[in-house]
Amino acid sequence: MNTVTTTDPRTGRAIETTIAESTSTDVDRAVREARESSAPLRALGRAGRADLLRRIADTIDAVSAELVAVAGGETGLPEGRLCTEVIRAANQFRLFADVILDGHYLEAGIDHATETGPGAPDVRRLLVPLGPVAVFGASNFPFAFSVLGGDTASALAAGCPVVAKAHPAHPLTSGLSLDLLRDAAREFFDGALPIQGVFGMEAGRDLVRHPDIAAVTLTGSINAARAIQTLIDERENPVPFYGELGSINPLVVLPGAAERDAEAIADGLFASFTGSGGQLCTKPGIAYVPRGDAGDRLAARLGEQVEQAPAATMLTEGMRESFESGLDALAAAGAGLAARGPASEGEGFVTAPALLTTDAADLRGRLVEECFGPVLVVARYDDPGDLLDALRTLPAALTFSVHADDESDSPAAQDILSAIAERAGRIIVNEFPTGVRVSWAQHHGGPWPSTNSLHTSVGATAIRRFLRPVAYQNVPESMLPEELRDGYTEIPRRVDGVLVPAGRATHSG
Repeated sequence: MNTVTTTDPRTGRAIETTIAESTSTDVDRAVREARESSAPLRALGRAGRADLLRRIADTIDAVSAELVAVAGGETGLPEGRLCTEVIRAANQFRLFADVILDGHYLEAGIDHATETGPGAPDVRRLLVPLGPVAVFGASNFPFAFSVLGGDTASALAAGCPVVAKAHPAHPLTSGLSLDLLRDAAREFFDGALPIQGVFGMEAGRDLVRHPDIAAVTLTGSINAARAIQTLIDERENPVPFYGELGSINPLVVLPGAAERDAEAIADGLFASFTGSGGQLCTKPGIAYVPRGDAGDRLAARLGEQVEQAPAATMLTEGMRESFESGLDALAAAGAGLAARGPASEGEGFVTAPALLTTDAADLRGRLVEECFGPVLVVARYDDPGDLLDALRTLPAALTFSVHADDESDSPAAQDILSAIAERAGRIIVNEFPTGVRVSWAQHHGGPWPSTNSLHTSVGATAIRRFLRPVAYQNVPESMLPEELRDGYTEIPRRVDGVLVPAGRATHSG
């Protein structure tokens, strides 16, 4: 039996665990149990699943200190950041409890039969669960995008069992999270549980290949996504794949904003690209800064902060090596080193933050690719009008940020927002992209490198990824799902083309 090893990135020391790598038999058993739990999970109904999600959230709160302690030893992330992330994880489960009770996500529609003209049959439509979902955990978010993450919460809310693939960077955290989920679920299920887990790289491959898996999610690298997509394409029955794969997250500072807030923008930008060691998918990688005195002040302040910044702990040794090689590639592509933090002589997977600079007109090739870690490329420009063509050629991004003065920068800002609307999932003005609010209106996704531009991995509509529509034609009332019966009033529905709010019954006639 092969056991899983974990590593403390603060020291570089490997630690043996008692967690066994999952065999093909283990994976098959986990998926089959998930499938067996599908009907009981649906049978809970919306109210029962909401209770399950809230129970999970309460359990997360109760053991948050233990979760943070274990994750700190496997990720090197600061305690404050991990505490915030645990709260976010719990709140995601509570949000989806509200989503399923609201019922709007079902997109329920009723078209009663008509006898006028040529006549038409009774047709009713509802979204139903896809089936078991494979959730691949993220290295940089041991809670919010891993076993306890939004993919798990939204899949369970949809009525889909989850088989979580633990990330190798934090197996102990993943194991503790699985135990927490399963303990909470046992209060609702007598038999097979709708939450399963597997460990190991080969187990991940077996999981994607399994014919009972109905969808796959990943927050991770493009290489990992390509490997998963290849396995899906080889299946007899390909399934949806929802991947969030990183982003360069460009940020533009317009002249009026620089003149007004150079120092404040520099402070916020520094915190944004160095926070969590720069290991966030929304980290700004490029900042367009105007030439002139205000832009010089902004760039100089950034440089001062970088030179004084403590070393950042990278999540894994591989990520540190990739970051250093990425810096070399940026330099080879023409970016000059403007500042770098002091070298660390301590142990562990540490690296110094870096600030690079180039001309906006030279941004192409490697300079517009993500370098995962605490680095920012400052691109200087002369006139905002010169940016429009350049912005249209940038890779698509999860976010695009613009800092603008309401009066002096307004026309240029409107042109820039129009230019980048086709290439970004979230547009931010006078704030920074790191920190993704979990809410009803949030969207975290975009064109490639998100694998599906129609859906989000954060926010209420993330549930839509794990549902499919079914139309019921001429089905007797007693055989219909309760949400499609005329007398049902608990959710909003579109009836004969008219949106009917919850609380109002509808009848044929």
